Amino acid sequence: MTADRLPPVAPEVTATLVEELSPRLRKRLDAMVTKLAARPTHRDGDTVTIAVDDDTELRLHAPGGVVATADGIVCGCLLAPACAHRAAAACAAPTADPAPEHADQSTPPTLEPDSATATAPGPTPDTASPPDVASPAQRAAADALWAAGAAVLEAGVDGAGAVTQSALLRAAHTARLQQLPRAAGAALSVVTLVRAARAGDPSYRTADLVTALAELLGTAHRVGTASGAELAAVRGRARRPYSADGSLRLYGLFTEPVVTDSGHGGVRTWVAGSDGRLFTVGDVAPGGVGRALGVADRAVRLGDSALTHRELGRAGLAVSGATVSPDGRLGAGKGVKAVTARGAAWTEPPLAALWDTPPSEQAARALRSTSRYGDQDGGGSDLLFLDVELLGAVRESGGTCLLARCEGGVPVAGAPAEAWVRLTVADDDPALAHRDNLMLLATAPGTRLRIIGRLVPALHPRLTLLACSHPTGAGTIDFGLDRLRRADLPDPTAPAHLAPPQPGESGAQSPLYLLERRVEQTVPAGRAALGMLGDVTAEARRIRRAGLPTAAGLLTALCASAAQRDRDLFGRLLPADTDGFATYWLASARYTAAVAESLCAAAWGPAQEVPSAAPSDLEQEPRPTYR
Repeated sequence: MTADRLPPVAPEVTATLVEELSPRLRKRLDAMVTKLAARPTHRDGDTVTIAVDDDTELRLHAPGGVVATADGIVCGCLLAPACAHRAAAACAAPTADPAPEHADQSTPPTLEPDSATATAPGPTPDTASPPDVASPAQRAAADALWAAGAAVLEAGVDGAGAVTQSALLRAAHTARLQQLPRAAGAALSVVTLVRAARAGDPSYRTADLVTALAELLGTAHRVGTASGAELAAVRGRARRPYSADGSLRLYGLFTEPVVTDSGHGGVRTWVAGSDGRLFTVGDVAPGGVGRALGVADRAVRLGDSALTHRELGRAGLAVSGATVSPDGRLGAGKGVKAVTARGAAWTEPPLAALWDTPPSEQAARALRSTSRYGDQDGGGSDLLFLDVELLGAVRESGGTCLLARCEGGVPVAGAPAEAWVRLTVADDDPALAHRDNLMLLATAPGTRLRIIGRLVPALHPRLTLLACSHPTGAGTIDFGLDRLRRADLPDPTAPAHLAPPQPGESGAQSPLYLLERRVEQTVPAGRAALGMLGDVTAEARRIRRAGLPTAAGLLTALCASAAQRDRDLFGRLLPADTDGFATYWLASARYTAAVAESLCAAAWGPAQEVPSAAPSDLEQEPRPTYR
C-alpha cells in the first residue's frame, strides 16, 4: 500500500485519534503505521478498505474525497474503537489541505470555518483586541505552532514519529480556526515533508524541509510581534481574493504541468496581456501526474472559450468582466466572458517585449517574487525570458544539466557580456517530458533558442526550463508536455555533447555553505546530532575571514546551543532548551537564505536591492561575489 492510495484525512481527525490512544499504544504507533503500509487496499466508491489481517478490515469513508470526521475510520478488530489501527491509518494517509488552485470567484470570498468542525465548539478570536494586533487566542495558537515546530527540530526526521506529527497537525488546525492560514499551511507542509522523508520518497529534498520549518517557526514568531499591514501578511489568506480588471486581450505563452507533494496534479497556462502583464489559468486537483497529463487536453474553464490548455498556450483570448487575484490568476466567475482570438508568436509584439528586458533586471524581479521567507504581494513573476545558445550537458552532483550562453547579459566585474546559464528540469518524473527533452537538446550544441524558465536561486545563473522555441523555428515547445524527437534537431545523429569547463567553475566557493550544512544537518537527525559534531572554531574563523562576521557568530552560537545541557544540584541532566536552539536555528536559516539571494542577484548582474526577508545586519557586511 502506498499513501496515494488512501484518501486524504483532515488534520484534526488524525490529531484526535492519536490523542485518544493510551501511552502504551502511542509507543507502538510508528510500528503500526509501517505495518499497515505493507497491507493491500481496495477502493469501492468513497470507501477504501485495508486488510489488517486475514480476519480484520479497516475502512476509511471519504465522502467528497476527504475523511472529515473520526467516525469515518472504522476498524473491525476486537479492541475497536480504542485500537491503534484507526490512528495508524490516519497517519499513513495524506493530510487533507486546500487544493493549490481554488475555484475562482468574481468577488472576494470571506473566511469560512472548516466543514468538519463548523458545529464543534472551539476557541474564537478575541474581538476585544485592537484590529491591528494579534488577539490573545491567535498568539496562543502561534505559541503552540512554535512549540510543535521546535519539537520536530529537536527530534529530527528520524525521531519525528506519528505522535510528534499529530501535535503539529493539532496546532495547525487550531491556527486555522484562529484565522492564521499561512502558519497552518506551513505546518501541514512540514508534516507532508517529514512523512516523505521517513517513507524514503525519492522526491524528498532536505532543503525543502529546511525552508518549510523556517517558514513555520518564523511565521509563528512574528504573529506576536507584527501589527498593521505586516500582521495581515503574516496571517495570510485562507482563500484567494479576486478583483475586477475590466476587459483584457490575452496572448498565450506556454502550459506547464503541476504536480505537488500533497498528491494534486494539473496544469497552469501562462498568458500575457497587451501591456506585458502575466496571468495564469490553472486547473489543479487531487490526482497526481496522471491528472496533469490528462487535464492539458481539457477545455479551459474561462468564459465560453472551447480552447484546451495546450491550445491556449499558443492562441489568444478576449476577456470581458475579467477578475484577477493579486498573484495574476484569472477568475472564472459567472460574469466572466471569454472568446477565442488570434495569438502571437514570441517574436511578435506584444510578446517580443518580454525578451527585451535585460536578464539582470528580470532576475532581480524574480528574486523579489521567489524570496523564500518574504511576504509575497503577488506583484512579480519568477519567470525569465532569455535568448540562449546551447553549449552542451554539464555533469553535477545532483545530476546533469544543460549549459547555455545567455545573449544580452550585463557585464559583471569585467566578465564578458554573455552569461553562462545552467538549465535544469522542473520535474524528474519519467511520465513528463522534461528530462528526455533536456537530454535531447544536449545533443545539439550551437542551437539558438528563445526560452522561458523559472529562476533557481544559486551562486550562478540557473533556471528550470519550462518552454522553448522549436529548434526548427516553427512554433514552441511546452517542455513538460511536448516531446521533442531527434528529427527536430539540426543534426539528429549527434551524440550528447559535454560542454567544456567555463571560466569561474573551479574558482572559490562561498564559505556560507559551512553554516548552511549545519542548518541542514539538524533536520534529519535533530539537535543532539549537531551537538556531537565538535568544535567549529576553524570553520567560524574561515567564514569571518571572508567578510561574514554575522554568519560566523551564528555558527558558533548554533553549535553551542545544540551541545548545551545543564545539570541540577544532583548531577541530573535538565531538559534541553528547545526554544533557544530553535531561535538560533531559525536565525541561521533566514540569514543564509538572505545572503544566498543577494549572491544570486550579483551572479546575474550588478548588485541588486536585497529582498525584504534579509536580516537587518546584512547591510553592514561586505558582499563579495564568489564564483
